Amino acid sequence: MNFSDEWKQEALAIIASVREYIELQKLQGMRTIPCSFPSVTVRENTLPYSAAKDAMHMPAHLKQAQLQSIREDIGDCQRCRLHSSRRNIVFGVGNPDAQLVFVGEAPGADEDVQGEPFVGKAGQLLTRIIEAIKLKRSEVYIANVVKCRPPGNRDPQDDEIQTCIPFLKKQLAVIHPRIICTLGRHSTQALLETREGITALRGRFHELQNGMKVMPTYHPSFLLRYPEKKREVWEDMQQVQKEYLASE
Repeated sequence: MNFSDEWKQEALAIIASVREYIELQKLQGMRTIPCSFPSVTVRENTLPYSAAKDAMHMPAHLKQAQLQSIREDIGDCQRCRLHSSRRNIVFGVGNPDAQLVFVGEAPGADEDVQGEPFVGKAGQLLTRIIEAIKLKRSEVYIANVVKCRPPGNRDPQDDEIQTCIPFLKKQLAVIHPRIICTLGRHSTQALLETREGITALRGRFHELQNGMKVMPTYHPSFLLRYPEKKREVWEDMQQVQKEYLASE
């Protein structure tokens, strides 16, 4: 294939993407088309909701490209102390156009080795939880509030969370899910910007600025230690399932 053929194929792919985007805009009842997507910028403690709202209409393959751009921006991150003991940055995995995103706290040992969130015993339990509400793991998106494993699987510290959370917020801005299920105290408090405990926060939806709904629940690793709490998580997930199905 010569340069001219490669250029033609690339041009046709761009045209197809533009057509797909225009059709999506028409389905949304829009009569004017923006010339470009807004850049996704994040201040320290805010979700970029205006950009996220526009991202709602973005085709999935363009969302994936934006997510890849965020990963490239992270690079070989050395922004906090966690870089000194990690093996791999654990960015996130799943459907870039997911309506449901699960946000955990920090990678564990298995995740650090494989570079993917929730692949150990807690991850296997999370997969069963997802399947219990009639979804596949590939249909949702999974990430953590901190992307490097804390030494000894300790809790992430406040300054580590504040250093890393802007990247999670960028991911959420691109994916623009309707529902976020936070797993555990640290991810819940970070996204809801509260110091209230997970026991008081779980069991009901909390609405963010643009209508994204957050359902806090216990972390799967907590359930492995206290299996009697599974009933409460199941109650939370039934609410998530009902809300998920309500807009289909």
